[in-house]
Amino acid sequence: MTVLQDLEKRGLIHQTTDNEGLAKHLKENQVTLYCGFDPTADSLHIGHLLPVYMLKRFQKAGHRPIALVGGGTGMIGDPSGRSSERSLNEDTIVKGYSEKIKQQLANLLDFDNGENAAVARNNHDWLASMTVIDFLRDAGKHFGINYMLAKESVSARIEQGISFTEFSYMILQSLDYLKLYEQENCTLQIGGSDQWGNITAGMELIRRSRENLEEETKVFGLTVPLITKADGTKFGKTAGGAIWLDPEKTTPYEFYQFWFNADDRDVIKFIQYFTFLEQEEVDTLIDTVENKPEERLAQKRLAEEITRVVHGQEAVDQAQKISASLFSGDLKSLSKQEIEQGFKDVPTYHVNKEDIGLIDLLVEVKISSSKRQAREDISNGAIYINGERNQDLKHTVTKTDRIEDTFTIIRRGKKKYYLISYK
Repeated sequence: MTVLQDLEKRGLIHQTTDNEGLAKHLKENQVTLYCGFDPTADSLHIGHLLPVYMLKRFQKAGHRPIALVGGGTGMIGDPSGRSSERSLNEDTIVKGYSEKIKQQLANLLDFDNGENAAVARNNHDWLASMTVIDFLRDAGKHFGINYMLAKESVSARIEQGISFTEFSYMILQSLDYLKLYEQENCTLQIGGSDQWGNITAGMELIRRSRENLEEETKVFGLTVPLITKADGTKFGKTAGGAIWLDPEKTTPYEFYQFWFNADDRDVIKFIQYFTFLEQEEVDTLIDTVENKPEERLAQKRLAEEITRVVHGQEAVDQAQKISASLFSGDLKSLSKQEIEQGFKDVPTYHVNKEDIGLIDLLVEVKISSSKRQAREDISNGAIYINGERNQDLKHTVTKTDRIEDTFTIIRRGKKKYYLISYK
């Protein structure tokens, strides 16, 4: 099976500029391809993972991927898929974002793979040194206003208004394709479905700027589909916002749980998109979803695979340990770091390191509304300390109740957790 056939089977191709020509080009050549990532934040999120996995699939098929960090275009902002103007970030901020994203991409792609090792580039290298006159004479002259107005990224914004700055973004991204074509012999650009207009504009600039040369110019474009969830909500978003690849912004446990909580209607699609599992195993997982959905084996396998790629095997083991501890109630086995991950979003109260009666503690941190309520909660068996039920009205919370002398986890009822953090 060729790489294109594999992508088609997985449902990963939305559009290609010339499917038959691209198939022939890939068969006959080791192709250099690229995908751009604009530094609009200090981390990539899981919405970026699909094009990253596309680069990985082409690399596994023997081709050469370029991960292009948009240090230049990130200073401008892509109007694609937006209804309003982006806020412009300072140069130092964009540079900082660019470095962090470059590091993340280095963890996801193989940059030490011989002839088809991945390459990282930054379009700030050529865009920042370009003068306005060079931009207008060498690039702008190849783009007709009507051609640009017809692009969806522009036409969708005409009524709301679009600045000349964002209007020009298409030409800047086109220059990326031209520069990578000239410097790296890059002949394929991939991106999300909203990038179709920018990709085809880049192909047009290559053709027009080289139309007087004798050799035939073969360049191609391919987009991946927009990922939608079965319940209609946006992929990659939760009540807390985006799911980031930076473990400081989204903990590996939260990352693991996002995938583990995938809907039965989505999980196989996500496995096809985001893993390299053999089809035989995928077929087995399809069967478990249909016949044993309560076991969530497909979700577990998905979460394991993608968390391992993004955060490493240690993070997978840690996430599974936290999950198992929460399920069993055995919380004493958790480390300080694991508690910080697993209980990041539960109510947290900071108290001094001193012995205190359980009743007084429950009232002080507002787990119980009064001492009378606290006594009832304890007597009724509703209070758990570090996973163990405590019905002792005279119990004093001491150092022995503190995990690594830092945390005490109190549960009230079946699901309400509270984290006591000691100063």
